[in-house]
Amino acid sequence: MNQKILLIEPNYKNKYPPMGLMKLATYYRNRGDDVRFFKGDLKVFAAKLLCEEFLAEVKDPKLGKYVPKFIEHIKTGKFAPLDTIPNFRNSEQDVILKEYRLRYRNGMFPQFDVIGITTLFTFYWRETIDTINYAKKFCSEDGRIIVGGIAASILHDKILQETGIDPLCGLLNKPGMLDADNEYIIDELPLDYSILEEIDYQYPVNNAYLAYMTRGCHRKCAFCAVPSLEPEYKDYIGLKEQIRLATERFGPQKNLLLMDNNVFASKHFEKIIDEIKECGFERGATYIPESEYDIAMKNIREGYNVRAYTRKLIKLYDRISDRLSEAEQADFYLEREKRNLLYAEVASPDAIIEFDEKARPLYEKYFKPIKRMRIIDFNQGVDARLVTEKKMKKLAEINIRPLRIAFDHYSMKDTYEAAIRTAVKHGITDLSNYLLYNFEDQPDDLYYRMKINIDLCDELGVTIYSFPMKFHPIDDPKYFQNRDYIGKHWNRKFIRAVQAVLNSTKGKIGRGKSFFEEAFGKDIDEFHKILWMPEAFIIHRFKYKDNLTAEWWEKFNSLDEMQLNRLKAIVAANVFDENIATGDPSVDEVLRYYQVRRDPK
Repeated sequence: MNQKILLIEPNYKNKYPPMGLMKLATYYRNRGDDVRFFKGDLKVFAAKLLCEEFLAEVKDPKLGKYVPKFIEHIKTGKFAPLDTIPNFRNSEQDVILKEYRLRYRNGMFPQFDVIGITTLFTFYWRETIDTINYAKKFCSEDGRIIVGGIAASILHDKILQETGIDPLCGLLNKPGMLDADNEYIIDELPLDYSILEEIDYQYPVNNAYLAYMTRGCHRKCAFCAVPSLEPEYKDYIGLKEQIRLATERFGPQKNLLLMDNNVFASKHFEKIIDEIKECGFERGATYIPESEYDIAMKNIREGYNVRAYTRKLIKLYDRISDRLSEAEQADFYLEREKRNLLYAEVASPDAIIEFDEKARPLYEKYFKPIKRMRIIDFNQGVDARLVTEKKMKKLAEINIRPLRIAFDHYSMKDTYEAAIRTAVKHGITDLSNYLLYNFEDQPDDLYYRMKINIDLCDELGVTIYSFPMKFHPIDDPKYFQNRDYIGKHWNRKFIRAVQAVLNSTKGKIGRGKSFFEEAFGKDIDEFHKILWMPEAFIIHRFKYKDNLTAEWWEKFNSLDEMQLNRLKAIVAANVFDENIATGDPSVDEVLRYYQVRRDPK
C-alpha cells in the first residue's frame, strides 16, 4: 500500500535547498509513495490542505480563483473574504466550507504516514522545535516522524527532550536505515529537484546540480562541526550517474555546486576532476538549457510529481501571457478558462496535455534557449595546506569560479599566500575565501587577513572576495539557541562594528584598495577607530564624517587613560540607553554620540 509522505523544512531563510529531503523524496518516490514538500508556515499549510479537500469535494473548478479567500477563511474564521465571492454566502458550498473551517479549528488536519523534517543551524532553534511539535498534528495514528540534519545531529538529546522525537544523527549512509526491507543507501541517491517546484520560497542557489564527491574531513578543527556530522572521511563518491539521472528527469542544470569539506585530501583527486570534466564542467564550459516547458510536460505525461509540475505549467502559462498582444492575451485566457487552467489548485493533467497543442508553439516562439556559461564551485572551500603545483594544475582544467580557499587564522598567512599564487600561476583568477573570526583570534588578525587579500588583488591583478564568518559554538548550552557568543578577544561592540561594515558590503569584501580603506581603515589604527566608532557613524560614514564623527573622535582622544578605560568598558557592552551616565562630564559627553540612532532608511 502506497504511503503519504510529507517532507518539511522549517520556515527560516536559507541559501541552499535541503539536500537531505531531496534524497528522501527520491527514496520514497522510488517506493511508489505519494511525496509532498512544504516550507513555510505550517498553519497556512494546514488551511491549504483542507482547502484542497474542500475543492475536491465540491467539484467546481470555477472556484479555483478564490483559493486565497478560502484559505484565509479556513485559517482565521473571518467571513469578509467570502463576502466578496458572488452568490457564495449561504450556498451549499458555503455550508461545506464551514465544515472545513471547523476541522481546522479542532486540529483535524489531513494525515501523513511519514513526516520527514530537516534541521539546519542551531540558532534557528525555536523555529525548528516549533515546526517539529506542530508537525505532529499531520502524523497519522500509526505514522512516524523522522528528524535529521545538522541541529538534529549536534543536539540530539535537546531535540528529544523538547519534542519527544528521537532524531537521526549523522548520515543515512548504510542500507536499510529507514526501512529494513529496502537496501537503498539514501545518502547516495540522486536528488529530487521537482520538490522545489512545490513551494513559493526561492532559494538563492538554484539552477545547479548539488552533490558531494567526498564526505567528511581528515582534520579535526576545534571550531568545525564536520567531525560530528561526517566523522568518517570518504574519499570518492561517483558523480556521473547522479548527473545523468538528474538531467534525464529535470533537464541540465547551469552550475555544479559540490559541498565537499576537503576534496584536496582525497587520494582520488585527479579522478574526481576528470569526472567533473566528463559531466560537462571543463574549462570554458557552456551549455544550452532545456526548455522548462518541455521538462514540465514530460513529467506531467509520465505522472512524475504532477502536483509540482502542474504549478510549474500554470506559472509558465502566465509568463506566456505576459508576452502576448492584448488580443492574443484575451484568446489565450479564454482557452485556459475553458479548460480550468487558470489556477493550479483546479487544473488537471488531462487538461494540461490537451492544452499542449495551444501552449507549446507560443512558448517556443517567445522563449528561445541561449548558450550560457556554466561553472563548478567547491562551496565549502579547499585546504590551502594541501595545495601542490600538481593539484592546482589539475584543478585548473575545470571551470571553477570562484576557487574558495579557507584562511581561518593569521598563522596560515604564508601557506595561504602560497596557495593563492599557485592558483593564479595556473590561470585561476576568480578567488574567494572564508575568514573565521570571534574564535581565538584577535580583531587585528581579521584586519590583517582582509588586507592581505586586498594587497594580493593589486599585486596579481586578480579578484579575491573575502567573506568574514563569525564563529558560533553551536553545541554550547549557553549559545546554541542564539548568536550571542563573544570570543575572548572580542566584545559586543567590535562584533557589531564589523557587522555594520559588512551590511553595507553585502557580507563580502572585494578588490579595491580605496574602498577597503574607507570601509575598514587604511591601517590598524584606523581599524581600531572604526571598531570603537558609534554604529550610526559607521553605517552613515559620509553623512557624519566631517561633523559628528570628527567631534566624537576629538573628544574620545581627549580622555585620559582612566576615563578612556571607563568609557570603553561601557561601549564594549554595546548598550546605550537614554539614562546611561557615569557622573564624569567628559565621559558622558562622549557617550552621547553613541545614542545617535541609525537612519531607518
